[in-house]
Amino acid sequence: MRPADLAREHGISTQAVRNYEQDGFLPPAARTPSGYRVYTEVHASALRAFLALVPAYGHATAGGIMHAVHGDDLGRALTLVDRGHEQLLRDRETLNSVRTAIGDLTSGAPEPTATAWPIGDLAHRLGLTAATIRAWERAGILTPSRDPATGYRVFRAADIRDAELTHLLRRGGYPLAHIATVVGQVRTAGGTESLVDAMETWQERLNARGVAMLTAAGVLGEYLRSRP
Repeated sequence: MRPADLAREHGISTQAVRNYEQDGFLPPAARTPSGYRVYTEVHASALRAFLALVPAYGHATAGGIMHAVHGDDLGRALTLVDRGHEQLLRDRETLNSVRTAIGDLTSGAPEPTATAWPIGDLAHRLGLTAATIRAWERAGILTPSRDPATGYRVFRAADIRDAELTHLLRRGGYPLAHIATVVGQVRTAGGTESLVDAMETWQERLNARGVAMLTAAGVLGEYLRSRP
């Protein structure tokens, strides 16, 4: 096979095929006496595997898997695959945590009427100590502003929402690092209402990644069986 033969199957350039070989994603190709690359069905299978791994695990991890296979370190390759599935499971758990917490928030206590709360008032609202609120801030979960005159923390509506969400998740037994991810998703989405609208897209992306992992597993298995 020529580089063009491999490239044509996937609609990529011949230079991309050569780059993938140079980067170690394909096994080294033999050369003709005049220096032209000669590929085999094994190379074609490797290219299929790499291109299937990219949407499932990302370019870097896909490359790492292929490097491990070509280095005869199957254990390392499978560990990278396992870590990808583990990350997908954590992402699903995060999504479920957000759904539960958002549901509790929207059906719970009414929104506070004050535009800005000191830390003591927020702690009282949640039935916690000010030290706990400060610990959440140190963990990067809460980001209150400061009163320019006094330097005291000021918690506005979004900060209070984040604190209530954190309190719900802590009662559910989630660690602070996990909660920081969830609250970050809420903050990025611009609030609970925006996040509710975005969760369907989030779920679709997770499902697409899961299906891509299933597809990649089959293609990678075929490549492993094709290798000498």
